[in-house]
Amino acid sequence: MRAVIPYKKQNAKSRLSPALTLEEREYFVELMLRDVVESLQAAGVNKIDVLTTPQNGVPDDLDVDIIFSEHDLNKAINGYLETVDEPVLVIMADLPLVTPQHIRNITDIEDDLVIVPGKGGGTNVLFIKNPDSFYVRYYDSSYINHCRIAQEMQQSVHVFDSFLLSTDIDEPQDLVEIMLHGHGLSKSYIDSKFGMEDNGRARVRVSLCQ
Repeated sequence: MRAVIPYKKQNAKSRLSPALTLEEREYFVELMLRDVVESLQAAGVNKIDVLTTPQNGVPDDLDVDIIFSEHDLNKAINGYLETVDEPVLVIMADLPLVTPQHIRNITDIEDDLVIVPGKGGGTNVLFIKNPDSFYVRYYDSSYINHCRIAQEMQQSVHVFDSFLLSTDIDEPQDLVEIMLHGHGLSKSYIDSKFGMEDNGRARVRVSLCQ
C-alpha cells in the first residue's frame, strides 16, 4: 500500500497566529510533516507521496516522492487517486500525534473504506482500498460527505475512533495536546516555546516560555 500527504507550508496555519509568527508556523508545519512521515515509515509504509505545490518546499532529505499540483485539495487528491491502483492512505500533514500503531490498526481493517473523523465534522485520514471506486470531497462537513460517497459507491465503511487522530493542530489550544500526548520533532519544538499553565480550572492552557 501507499500513503499520500497533502502539504501546505506557505502562509500555513493562520489560526495559530496568536501563538506563532508566520516564520514559526511554516517551520512548525514542516516538523509536523516529518513526524507524520516517520510514523508511516515505522509502520512499514514504503511508498509515501507528498502532494503539494512548487511554492511549498518539501525538505530534500525526506524519503518521499513529491507530486506537484496547482489544483485545490479535492481536485488534486481525486486526480492522484486516478493514477494509483492499490490501497492508499490519505493522511493530513497536521496530525503529529499519529503513531505507527495507529497506521497498522487502520490498514488491518478489512472494510473498503476507513474514515478517521476530525473535529467539527472534518476528515483527518481516509484509507481507501479501491481508489478507482471512490472520490473525495473535503471542506464543509467532509466526514458526512465521505460517508455518503461510500454509500453511493457501495463501499463498506469503518469509522476509526481515535482521540489522537481526531486532533489536527489548527488553534492555539491544540498545542496543549502536543505537549501532553505528542512525540517527535513537533513536540520538542512546542515544548521549547511554551509551557503549560494550570489555572485551577478544568483545562490547562499554553503559556509562552520566558
